[in-house]
Amino acid sequence: MNSLSIKHVILALGISLFQVPAVFAVDPPYQADMERLATIMGALYHLDDLCMQSGTNWRDQFAELMDLEEVDEDRRERLTASFNNGYYDFSRLHVRCTFNAQTMMKRFIEEGAEISKNIHTRFAE
Repeated sequence: MNSLSIKHVILALGISLFQVPAVFAVDPPYQADMERLATIMGALYHLDDLCMQSGTNWRDQFAELMDLEEVDEDRRERLTASFNNGYYDFSRLHVRCTFNAQTMMKRFIEEGAEISKNIHTRFAE
């Protein structure tokens, strides 16, 4: 290598050392639980409406949860995707209110309550 090439390599290395690395938000330790809860709420949004059960608007409840959690844009997109996946998965499987749909609602409400309690117990300030 000639001295000009070595200078270019050193300059390139020097410049790369001073570049600011991209900053990524760190997910809270309960992110996976939040994503599961979002999926459950999406499924309940469809099933509760289908079976005309509680009259709870699960989408509004989900939006309120995200506002309270003060999620950043990346987490908001991922949680919304989980909610939508829950909704679409169950809207394809259940087109009528059946015993199975009602059983799933009951299980989802119980699981969602357990996840919420667990997050609150372990991570609430």
